[in-house]
Amino acid sequence: MSTTDESTELAQVHYLPGHPEVLDGELVSAEEFARLTSQKHQAIERYRAYGNTVVATGRVMRTAATHDRTKAALGHGMTVMQGFESWGRRTWDASTLGVYRRQIKAAEAVGNVDEIKEWTDRMEQVKERRHKRLMDLPEMIRGMTRAGLIGLAALVVLVLLIGLLVQLSDAGSFFGVIGGVLGGLRWAFGAIAWAWTPLILVAPYVVSAGVLFAAWREGRRRGQAPSWLATSADADGDVTIDETTIARALSALRIPQVTAYLKEGLPLQFITPARRDGRGTHAIVRLPAGVTAEKVARRRADLATGLHRLSKEVWPTTGSEAGILDLWVADKGALAEGAGPYPLLEDGTVDVFKGVPFGKTLRGEPILAPLMERNTITGGMPGQGKSGAARVIMGGAALDPTAELRIWVPDANFDFEAFRPRCSRYVMGAEDEKIAEILEHLRELHAEVQRRGELLIKYEVPAVTRELASKNVGLHPLFGLLEEAHVAIQHGQYGKEIAQLLVDIVRLGRKRGIHLLVSTQAPTKDSMPRDVTRNCSNGVAFAVGDHVANDALLGQGAYAAGHRATELIPGTDKGTAVVKGFTGERSDIVQVYFLDVAKENDQVTPIIERAMAAVAKRGDLPGGTAPARQIETKRDLLEDISDVLDADPVPAAKVAVLLSNHAPDWPAYRGLTGTRLCTDLAAIGVKVPSSKNRYPVDPVTIREALAKQATADLDDEG
Repeated sequence: MSTTDESTELAQVHYLPGHPEVLDGELVSAEEFARLTSQKHQAIERYRAYGNTVVATGRVMRTAATHDRTKAALGHGMTVMQGFESWGRRTWDASTLGVYRRQIKAAEAVGNVDEIKEWTDRMEQVKERRHKRLMDLPEMIRGMTRAGLIGLAALVVLVLLIGLLVQLSDAGSFFGVIGGVLGGLRWAFGAIAWAWTPLILVAPYVVSAGVLFAAWREGRRRGQAPSWLATSADADGDVTIDETTIARALSALRIPQVTAYLKEGLPLQFITPARRDGRGTHAIVRLPAGVTAEKVARRRADLATGLHRLSKEVWPTTGSEAGILDLWVADKGALAEGAGPYPLLEDGTVDVFKGVPFGKTLRGEPILAPLMERNTITGGMPGQGKSGAARVIMGGAALDPTAELRIWVPDANFDFEAFRPRCSRYVMGAEDEKIAEILEHLRELHAEVQRRGELLIKYEVPAVTRELASKNVGLHPLFGLLEEAHVAIQHGQYGKEIAQLLVDIVRLGRKRGIHLLVSTQAPTKDSMPRDVTRNCSNGVAFAVGDHVANDALLGQGAYAAGHRATELIPGTDKGTAVVKGFTGERSDIVQVYFLDVAKENDQVTPIIERAMAAVAKRGDLPGGTAPARQIETKRDLLEDISDVLDADPVPAAKVAVLLSNHAPDWPAYRGLTGTRLCTDLAAIGVKVPSSKNRYPVDPVTIREALAKQATADLDDEG
């Protein structure tokens, strides 16, 4: 196409895809083409602006819709609507007896004939009372009318009598009194007429506000706003634990039988309605057929989310039947402080015949551990608080100046070292000679049991009393603690006799003022004789792994009856135990007091010092004092090896064992191995040869090195 400067014409053509020929065309000038192009660009920009406006508007609307104030407004509006809905539902139930019909239907669903009869009788009684009220209504209206007329007539007569008395006494005129009364009535009617107009204008707003507020309160109690309306201000909010909340939480577990039951419109049967109980709320619920309380308890964490609580604040247990859920829910944050400080931390003494402070129930009630004529077993997984519970019991016993304490710890730990000054016998260590010493002490205690039996015959009493215990005749309370008992019981050489002695002591010592407390991680038939667990009337079970350990601590059949330490969560429920024998209940869930023994926060030593002062004031320590702990400040490795070796070389591994037995309290020798011994000797210039991988330690080489060391020391002194 040819072009010129002024009259160039452009062909605006249209092609059809796949067809090279021109189908349609129009010749336009350059100015026209420029104008059309400009219009096109303007239209594009205009539509783009429209799009940006729409996007911006959408963002503003989304921000407004998701803002906390918008959510709060919508939430309050929905709460008011739920309040009106609740009123409507309750009105309908009241007029149709819907509550009773649903309960009857629920009882029919589980086949409970007694409950069907009970709810049917209740419904008939309500119908009868309603019919009677309806029949009495005309008579009530007639009575009210008659009372009104009589009252008006009495008022007229009273006014006439007053006027007559005034006339007769010359205090005024009869018609003056009548006129005064009529004037007062005119003033009252005038005041009412004057106030009527503003009252009529304001009343609708006041009534509406009152109705809306009442509906909002009803909605807060009975309804629940959807989760998408939750605001940041609601993050720490609480919910009222009532029947509705509990039913929703159980429904959220998605247990098929519960879901189907509620979908039919049947209400859960609350044997005990939700009510305040100590630091929380208690309710007992009959679950739908086919659902056990244990199934709900296994999903404790899921149930807690539906109740807006931490897992440790929700305690579902089995009630009197497998299908009855006994539920206790703590107030939010109520269990955070645990049992609180030990009540005898600063002052006070104890009478062990009345029990010792142990902890608090979940409801916040202090609980005592009964000791006299009892034996106690405490156990659970490592780190859950069993040693702490034993410390609390023994700490309380220490504060009775008539009590004797004996503690055996077949392990190398510091948990009970602070008790040593208060003990008449104390052993700590896992070495063979330590286990042998524990055995000897138990033999001695067994003989003490027999001796006390003869004393009871002498004093003609069936059991030790407070009076006898205070007379210093050898019948004072005696408390023995075998910590980590399974270590001693399973010892290859001494374990069998230790187990038999424990059985005899727990069987016979109870009435003779001897209380044995055994603590173990795993109370199985191999680690704890069954006759010991059966004779321990006090059981303290922290979190355990299975029903076998549970029943060993809480008694045979405890798991099947719903008393389950298996439902305690390790770590989460640290310091919380299921206990038996402490109260009249079959079991209690207790937060145990904690007594710290760490050097930076030693709480036991002040208690023991106070206990020792009370003992000194009364007289001698019952049973005498335990040997003081000998702590070596410095040991010479070469001297110790020279002492344990004779004339022949001994493999390093055996030398390590000899050193550990030679000085069991010396930290460097605990867990010493042959390899580490060779390294320590090399560090001071004594090389141990690797002859046939036995690394023999030659006493001649050791004594030569010891002589060189002594010579060097003399040179230094010179």
